[in-house]
Amino acid sequence: MKSHKITHITERKLFFKRAGLITLASSLLISTGLQAKGEVNIYSARKESLIAPVLDTFSKENDVVVNLITGSADALLSRLKAEGDASPADMFITVDAGRLHRAKAAGVLRSINNTVLNTNIPSHLRDSDGYWFGLSQRARVIFYNPKKVSPEDLSSYEDLANSKWKGRICVRSSANIYNQSLVASMLEADGREKTQAWIKGLVSNLARPPFGGDIDLLKAVSAGVCDLTLANTYYYGRLGQSDSADERAVYNNVKLFWPNQGEGERGAHVNVSGAGITAAATNIENATLLLEFLTNHASQEWYAHVNNEYPVVKGVGAPEMLEPFGTFRADTISLSQLGENNREAVELMDIAGWK
Repeated sequence: MKSHKITHITERKLFFKRAGLITLASSLLISTGLQAKGEVNIYSARKESLIAPVLDTFSKENDVVVNLITGSADALLSRLKAEGDASPADMFITVDAGRLHRAKAAGVLRSINNTVLNTNIPSHLRDSDGYWFGLSQRARVIFYNPKKVSPEDLSSYEDLANSKWKGRICVRSSANIYNQSLVASMLEADGREKTQAWIKGLVSNLARPPFGGDIDLLKAVSAGVCDLTLANTYYYGRLGQSDSADERAVYNNVKLFWPNQGEGERGAHVNVSGAGITAAATNIENATLLLEFLTNHASQEWYAHVNNEYPVVKGVGAPEMLEPFGTFRADTISLSQLGENNREAVELMDIAGWK
């Protein structure tokens, strides 16, 4: 985990000092000639390239200095817990509702009741108690090799436990939060008994033990190691826009299938990147202003475009590069349930031998 240096007109190093804690960070400064209206300090599990430009725009438009520290989600959450009330962070940005729930459960976020956020963000894409708010959506869906699988043979997540797929599926490990959240959503939709049977069936259909990340899985499907996999849509989009001819070939060799789209079915599983204001925040007004800013149309369009994600705000269209993915119906389960069901999901994955 490290502080990132982001340049905007003027660049300087800023030291936070609180209760003896010194943290090196960097500032987005609106101009040397203007008096900033305070600051806002962010811990972000999103990479600098995926968040800094929109923060720079916020800084210029609102005369607020934005101090950004990036790192892994788990490391930043551990840091927030260790710092406690002495933490300089005003906002925590991370990915997956499961991780956001962990931050809530750890007591490092505060609840806010904000009319703009509650209006802009559908209720199922934010915490039911106001501790975190979704900022962009991604779907975890089925990807297949069209040389080996006909889309007519695909239907739902549940069908992946069918014996016709024996030896044909690749997945990431059960330690992956994206898989845990998918199982958590199935617990909510199908109940414990059916979900346990599904996990057992899925594991029995694996072509090889769980491995790698989503990009590795998509490459495995392209190479014929397995016939289909589960992955987040933005990884697929990233391959299609890659500078690497080999990665673009993977994109062309693999196809996307939207599961659970039949009449009466719940739709494809979606998750979010999101943010919450920290319990230790001292710049609450600016942090709230930033959250509101991240849900305006321009921010939503940019935020979705930069990482091939879907906006959370109704009326904001999906990025043009996602048009080849087609339209789909998303599951509208409250994402708060993904965090609340996480422990049981992990338990069932362990019982079924999902390594």
